[in-house]
Amino acid sequence: MPTFTAPDGTPLAYHAAGEGPALVCLPGGPFHPTAYLGDLGGLTADRRLTGLDLRGTGASGVPADPGSYRCDRLVADVEALRRHLGVDRVDLLGHSAGANLAVRYAERHPDHVDRLVLVTPSTFAVDVDVPGPVRAKTARLREGEPWFPEAYAALEEVAAGRATSASWEAMAPFMYARWDDEARAHRALGTPWRGTEAAAVYGSEGAFDPPATRAALAAFTRPALLVAGELDLNSPPEAVTSYASLFPDARLAVLPGVSHFPWVDDPRGFAAAVSDFLSRRVS
Repeated sequence: MPTFTAPDGTPLAYHAAGEGPALVCLPGGPFHPTAYLGDLGGLTADRRLTGLDLRGTGASGVPADPGSYRCDRLVADVEALRRHLGVDRVDLLGHSAGANLAVRYAERHPDHVDRLVLVTPSTFAVDVDVPGPVRAKTARLREGEPWFPEAYAALEEVAAGRATSASWEAMAPFMYARWDDEARAHRALGTPWRGTEAAAVYGSEGAFDPPATRAALAAFTRPALLVAGELDLNSPPEAVTSYASLFPDARLAVLPGVSHFPWVDDPRGFAAAVSDFLSRRVS
């Protein structure tokens, strides 16, 4: 597995698979190992997926300073990867919490981003609100599912500030279009990293500066694609639509019948949307 060294000396690893230009992929979680991204619905057919294991995750080393798990500080790791790859510009993809890191990187290094892809993005970095009624409305699209009563009750506990680890686990079916064996196996890929110290530090005080990030995105002239899932209560289409409006050149793709992991729910539809975007000619 290829490795490189972060500016603070932490050894970092990345996974590379596929043929074609590199697509640097930043995982969500935060701090899920990149294995959960798989081949992103078959994108390896024409892209070389380059998935970074964030520090303390997967095959990457544990830093001496736990404070370096903070999102804004991870920007230096992404920049070190770009330098290691020896490219001037990268196509950059961030999923969920990884979208926060992707836009903070684009904020600081806009000249090193060619295209930006945000998949079912977390909105903390840009302070786009997701009102409780919007989440509830999205959740109720799943009322016919056998797991719905328990999952919806857990959602109400979370909304009331009474969340427990059991609450989050009960809500897991909402994250997939089908709560079947494939979804359960995919969910398990991130289990060892849930609730870790790194995840707690990621969004801690100082991690985000929404006014600065919004201003940077308003001046970001490269193309952006934002992918939303119709069924995703974590990043509902309404919130992702608002997020897309922050860019001067953004395309929005709302995938029907899809939740938080679109490459699992609809591999072909997801890969087609991303491939079409990445194939656009830009000056």
